[in-house]
Amino acid sequence: MSYHQPVLLSVAVEGLNINPNGIYVDLTFGGGGHSKEILKHITTGKLFAFDQDSDAAKQAALVSHPGFTFIEANFRYLKNYLKLYQIMQVDGVLADLGISSYQIDTRDRGFSTRLGGNLDMRMDQRQVLTAEKILNEYSEEQLHHILGLYGEVRNAKTLAAAIVKARMANPIRSIDQLKIILDGYTKSQERFKYYAQVFQALRIEVNDEMISLREMLQQLPSLIKKGGRLVVISYHSLEDRIVKNMINKGNVDGQLEKDIIYGHVAKPFRAITPRPLTPSVEEIEKNNRSRSAKLRIAEKIEYESRR
Repeated sequence: MSYHQPVLLSVAVEGLNINPNGIYVDLTFGGGGHSKEILKHITTGKLFAFDQDSDAAKQAALVSHPGFTFIEANFRYLKNYLKLYQIMQVDGVLADLGISSYQIDTRDRGFSTRLGGNLDMRMDQRQVLTAEKILNEYSEEQLHHILGLYGEVRNAKTLAAAIVKARMANPIRSIDQLKIILDGYTKSQERFKYYAQVFQALRIEVNDEMISLREMLQQLPSLIKKGGRLVVISYHSLEDRIVKNMINKGNVDGQLEKDIIYGHVAKPFRAITPRPLTPSVEEIEKNNRSRSAKLRIAEKIEYESRR
C-alpha cells in the first residue's frame, strides 16, 4: 500500500457485488489496492486490470493470482483489448479516476505543485504531449479554453495572455517558473486552490482525460451483463457529471434517448446510490487526498420503461 492508498476501498469492492466465478475489470490499477481486494473474493473468476502507466505495470507484475491479467493500456480501448481474450461481457467494472499518490509524490512526474520539477504530467510516459509543450506551444486561445473548461479558472483569459507573454521572454520549463507566473494572478490566501485548478486543467489536457472517460463509459452498456455492476470514483465535478449522466440518463451527454416505435427510454443502468458516497471523517483523517472523492454505483438493466 506504500505505492498508493486506495480510496473508499471496502465500499467500492462491496458495490461490485462480486460473484466468485465472475469476470471483472479494474480500469485504473495504480498500486493495485482495489484489484488485490477484488481478487480476495474471486475463486474461478477473472480480473482484468488496465493502466497506461509503466510504473503501475511494475506493481502489477507483483500480483500472483491465476485469474489476474494486467493490460498496459488506456481504458478508452477497453473492449478492443478484452476481445483479444475472448471476453465480450463482464460482471462488473470499477474505475478510480484519481491519480495515484505515487504519481503525485514522484518529483519527475510533474503532478505536484509543491515538489517542483519538470512540467511533465503524462500518465503514459510513451506519449509526446507534456504540460511543458502545452504551456510553450498552445495558442493563447487554446490556453484560455483549457484553463476555463478543465480548470474552471475564473480569470482564464487573463492568465492565458500572461503565459504567452512570459514564454516570449523565457520558455516555461519548470513548475517553479509556472508558479511565479500564477502568483501574479491570484490572492495569496487562494494560491494553492489556484495552483490546483491550473494543474488540473493541464493534466486533463495532457492525458485527454475527458474524452477518454466519455469513450470508456459509452462502451459499458453493451459490455456489462444484465445484473452486473458499475462502480466509479471521481474527484472533480467534470468527471462526476459525465458519470452521473451515463447512470441516470443512459449516455454521457445527459440526454434521454427513446426508441422510435414505443417511446421507451434507453436507460441501461439503475442507480444503486441515488447520491454519491463520500469518504468518512476517519478516512479523510488518514488520507487527506480522499476528501474530494465521490463514489457512484449502478446496476445494468435492459431499459427502464417511461412514457
